[in-house]
Amino acid sequence: MAVEFELTEDQELLRGEIRRFAEERIAPGARERDRRHEFPAEIVGELGRMGVLGMLVPEEHGGGGVDPLTYCLAIEEIARICPATAVTVSVTNSVCCWPIARFGSRELQARVLPELASGEALGGFCLTEPGSGSDAAAMITTARRDGHEWVLDGEKAWITNAGVARWYVVFAKTDPAAGKRGITAFVVRADQAGCAVGASEEKLGLRASKTAAVRFEGVRVADEARLGEVGAGFKIALATLDHSRLGIAAQSVGMHQRALELARDYAKARVQFGVPIAEHQAVRFVLARMATELAAARALTHYAATVAEGTALAGRLASEAKAMASEAANRACWDALQIHGGNGFCEDYEIARLYRDVRVTTIYEGTSEMQRLVVARHLLGA
Repeated sequence: MAVEFELTEDQELLRGEIRRFAEERIAPGARERDRRHEFPAEIVGELGRMGVLGMLVPEEHGGGGVDPLTYCLAIEEIARICPATAVTVSVTNSVCCWPIARFGSRELQARVLPELASGEALGGFCLTEPGSGSDAAAMITTARRDGHEWVLDGEKAWITNAGVARWYVVFAKTDPAAGKRGITAFVVRADQAGCAVGASEEKLGLRASKTAAVRFEGVRVADEARLGEVGAGFKIALATLDHSRLGIAAQSVGMHQRALELARDYAKARVQFGVPIAEHQAVRFVLARMATELAAARALTHYAATVAEGTALAGRLASEAKAMASEAANRACWDALQIHGGNGFCEDYEIARLYRDVRVTTIYEGTSEMQRLVVARHLLGA
């Protein structure tokens, strides 16, 4: 398939709009919100009114209905300024709106998606548990049928947007004896009786985003709140992660871009041995490597976002982009902090926050090791 690497006029306009908003509205308080672990409710509300929280929702339900590349461009620009805000936006779009739009009934879509698309509500994704991360099929949360309802019991861990989300996509075992073929997906409203959110996690990075455990004790949901067929939940989870990993790759590219900017500007301003350190060959080589790896990560991410949707390549390309972009971004932030020297170790400098924020990109939405397993399975046909 031929790929046009030049963005359309609409994509350029959207990228410019998001960049301006990020620089003018998100950037000024990013450091303080990180320090206070403060969720940017006002900014998230503004992003909702701009349509950024419903980019992947079809137009008929009030969303933008944009293609994956356009969505990735928006995530990239937000992550360049505040990765914590970017992950809030990414989660509600890619692992809540997207599976509902893809697998939900018409009635469920009409009831839930307009709230999410307008920014009136945020979404979350409840797959991981205290005892099951990469091995999602080992979950122990259950859903038993009771007439026309399902009763959910269990606990989910590391749920982004927990405490601020109104809707969760929840995975539970409806047939524990069937392994991964006995998992079903449901859409659960956060304020339903029996649904409780734990204390927010004290994280190394992304401190302005909310992450917590979510418990389900006798939570009743109608059968109409089910996504897909009974027992199809594992496939839905994998398809959703294939899509959402594009957002993490884009987030990584945005952070990589910012690390390069910070390193370049600092190297031009910092004088040692009578000249800016940018004049030293060792520093120049590092900057050149950062720029080259950024170009490669962005190209792979944009390529994956352009061609993977709905094809057999979706899983492989998303995993390749996520693994490469996240690891390149981690190297870039490490190098940028090294160029800053002792100043980089101080929270007065933006690179310190970026260095903390980037670390999780090789972990969530599937570790780098899991991404390599996905790629290998595609290569070997197993």
